[in-house]
Amino acid sequence: MKLMKVAVIALPIMAAAMPAFAERAYSPQEQKNKEIVLDFYQKALNDKDFDAASKYLGKYIQHNPLAADGPEGLRGFLEYLKKNYPQSKSEIKRVMVDGDYVILRVHAIRQPGDRGSAIVDIFRVEDNKIQEHWDSVQPIPETSKNDNTMF
Repeated sequence: MKLMKVAVIALPIMAAAMPAFAERAYSPQEQKNKEIVLDFYQKALNDKDFDAASKYLGKYIQHNPLAADGPEGLRGFLEYLKKNYPQSKSEIKRVMVDGDYVILRVHAIRQPGDRGSAIVDIFRVEDNKIQEHWDSVQPIPETSKNDNTMF
């Protein structure tokens, strides 16, 4: 009987805590932001199609010190990829959305057979256009001190 009382008290408390651990649903605008960034990423980084990708760009402020601001900065980068790494591919491993920000965890490979790089790309979307971009790139090493993957 005592166990039953504990269960009756504990179950509602545990049930109330469960939503905190559940993945939240994206708002309609967050879902739209996610779709914009995913389509942009495919057209830009994998297809290397500036004309198709540029329709998603607003100001496109770059926070990568090696990249120029604006759509023309992207055009130059895609031309560089097409010329030097025509077979490069980027596989999106995870997508997270928080309001206007879409965060991607990416495995990028410049040339077939390379280990590639682990990348975190952050995009800020406003008025259905990509306004800003940040990234952090980490080459995948040949050896690791642990058995975990980078993804």
